[in-house]
Amino acid sequence: MTLETDAATLPMAAVRDARASRPSEDGAPPTFAVLRQVDAGELSVGYADVGPASGPPVLLLHGWPYDIHSYLDASDLLASAGHRVLIPHLRGFGSTRFLDETAPRNAQQSALAFDAVAFLDALGIERAIIGGFDWGARSANILAALWPERCRALVSVSGYLIGDPAANRRPLPPAAELSWWYQFYFATERGRAGYEQYRDQFAELIWRLASPKWDFSPETFARSAASFANPDHVDLVIHNYRWRLGAADGERRFDDAERRLAALPSIAVPTITLEGDVNGAPHPEAAAYAARFTGPYEHRVVEGGVGHNLPQEAPDAFAAAVIDAGRM
Repeated sequence: MTLETDAATLPMAAVRDARASRPSEDGAPPTFAVLRQVDAGELSVGYADVGPASGPPVLLLHGWPYDIHSYLDASDLLASAGHRVLIPHLRGFGSTRFLDETAPRNAQQSALAFDAVAFLDALGIERAIIGGFDWGARSANILAALWPERCRALVSVSGYLIGDPAANRRPLPPAAELSWWYQFYFATERGRAGYEQYRDQFAELIWRLASPKWDFSPETFARSAASFANPDHVDLVIHNYRWRLGAADGERRFDDAERRLAALPSIAVPTITLEGDVNGAPHPEAAAYAARFTGPYEHRVVEGGVGHNLPQEAPDAFAAAVIDAGRM
């Protein structure tokens, strides 16, 4: 079932052909003109659907602590180029909800990737260009590796991010461990309580550390922070980082997928990887992962003080990479 919120009286074709954004009142930053809901797998997914319904589909996946507005400007550019752009709220963000109140609040890497496949299935989309950053890049990597027939091309900020929990349990040199401070904080009950109490302040701190040159406004941050009020947000964020360290279990139904991912499978679909020149978040060097991409491949560094939230900080460069990857 697909539902619309806002502008629900407009014809579907008119809604999809509209630009992504609309001015907000009182000088607030623009937001998506239309958001929809669709039942997909175990979730009711809130999502933006921008551009012509008949256009080549693009699926864009956000990260933490961000939301669908990371792609607001890029989706306008892609829609203008004729693409249909689909941007779902991940589990635990925005209007996305579990259909079963008793379902485990699980955010292991494969669960998020299965969500993306279920979302494509719910909308009847067989194949799309997949793009992502942060959590979303990892999900995009997994989709390209395990379901290459669903992925026309891949755009991945910070490259190859598929994880092996066994490797994650091995210690790193102290300077590298320091960059993951929040992961260790979240492994404690103090960290969980702290994120619950101070989630907006915590997220804003991550934004500033990860993108030290990005001069975002308080209103821009507040627009995305509204998505963190999701009732499952804290549980899922904490589970994601604890699972990575082996401090929380996943679900047995994902064991086979996780075994395949632990082998760090190669990705053969056409791929462009991107990196901002001042990404302050932990990220691998391009030389460390280039060999994982065995098909047509290009790496681009986006300069000008661009940090971790590359699609929002440099929407022109991100949109260009999506268009170019689709032509590889």
